[in-house]
Amino acid sequence: ALVSRGDTVRMYFVRKYILDYFFEEKQNLRFDLYDVDSKSPDLSKHDFLGQAFCTLGEIVGSPASRLEKPLGGIAGKKCGSIILSAEELGNCRDSATMQFCANKLDKKDFFGKSDPFMVFYRSNEDGTFTICHKTEVVKNTLNPVWQSFTIAVRALCNGDFDRTIKIEVYDWDRDGSHDFIGEFTTSYRELARGQSQFNVYEVSFSFIYFIRELLLGGPKVTLLSFSVESECNPSQSTSLHYMNPYQMNAYAMALKAVGEIIQDYDSDKMFPALGFGAKLPPDGRVSHEFPLNGDIENPYCNGIDGILEAYHESLKSVQLYGPTNFAPIVNHVASYAAAVQDGSQYFVLLIITDGVISDMAQTKEAIVNGAKLPMSIIIVGVGQAEFDAMVELDGDDIRVSSRGKLAERDIVQFVPFRDYMDRTGNHVLSMARLAKDVLAEIPDQLISYMKSRGVKPNPTPPAHTPPGHTHHTQI
Repeated sequence: ALVSRGDTVRMYFVRKYILDYFFEEKQNLRFDLYDVDSKSPDLSKHDFLGQAFCTLGEIVGSPASRLEKPLGGIAGKKCGSIILSAEELGNCRDSATMQFCANKLDKKDFFGKSDPFMVFYRSNEDGTFTICHKTEVVKNTLNPVWQSFTIAVRALCNGDFDRTIKIEVYDWDRDGSHDFIGEFTTSYRELARGQSQFNVYEVSFSFIYFIRELLLGGPKVTLLSFSVESECNPSQSTSLHYMNPYQMNAYAMALKAVGEIIQDYDSDKMFPALGFGAKLPPDGRVSHEFPLNGDIENPYCNGIDGILEAYHESLKSVQLYGPTNFAPIVNHVASYAAAVQDGSQYFVLLIITDGVISDMAQTKEAIVNGAKLPMSIIIVGVGQAEFDAMVELDGDDIRVSSRGKLAERDIVQFVPFRDYMDRTGNHVLSMARLAKDVLAEIPDQLISYMKSRGVKPNPTPPAHTPPGHTHHTQI
């Protein structure tokens, strides 16, 4: 963005560069500034404006990590200066997608209306602001609707949800001397509330303008939509998917504890294993129903060990990503169960989750529909999150319902994994307790389905008694 203030012209660069900082190393940097005259990638086709040299340590070590360096490189000419600022990035890896509109913006063009765009600024620890996003220009309107955009949360507020975010509204001019329309402030925490009365902002320009707003009703900017997606890096020790070479993570431990018992009731020990909430190669599309072994045609894994192997391999190829949708997985298993309702098969879906769910209403509907089918759902929650949504899906206190329709049966059992972490470190005993509790309701759920469909058990074959022996049963 180029902003003129009297005789001073300032250029603000929106794009940020992420660098690894090593205190013990000298990291040399060079900044070359050009006036772009065409789309040519050849720098000789553009006007050279100057250059500056420094180290990354100089920037980080400057007051407020803000360094101003004179631009040189053109003999006999003052080239101005460049201001460089740095900030340590937080660990937040979420991305926010949002859309705004405005109405009754001020008319700035003599022959037309206005060509408005917005500029977003993140506040720094020293009270200054750094530009972090600029919207597109919407031509000739006082009531623009800007396109939705996605921005990293740490670029917007560096993971500090209460940090001030300043938004300025401008009328675009071809010569770069854009007219200031007004501004307002908010925070990530406010934006995360989504479309509501709290995210309608008065665009203020001056005190006189503010009085006019009160009397006549001034320009407003409204948040139309807001959503957040989470990215998880399993190579970091803070991740619940972290692959510790010396110990299984919580996902693997829960899978092994429950799976090793329930697999004995499957004749061929071949299990379809699916993941949800990840970007898949090669195009990076987000999927909520992908085979862990990468084979769409045959997602089956050989036993629990086969599932664990597929899980570990998938972590190397996919990028874990939000939102977290349960309904596609529940509906996937329901489609299998719907095809075999004669009592010859019963399906158990094991979901291991950190408790975040983005499609609660759709998942409730999937559970209500699944309650009519030969299936049960086990949910194991890992991590330290609050699992209120999972408790609600469990339905022990209040039966799950969707659109006024109650589930025929209680088919969901939820347990938090943390309740089974043995403080003595005896994982064998704690995992045995976990398996016992999550599987305890399965027999009753199976019998309730069979009774509801009038399915009777096959006659028990007579016990074989060797000649000359008497068969005794002790109770």
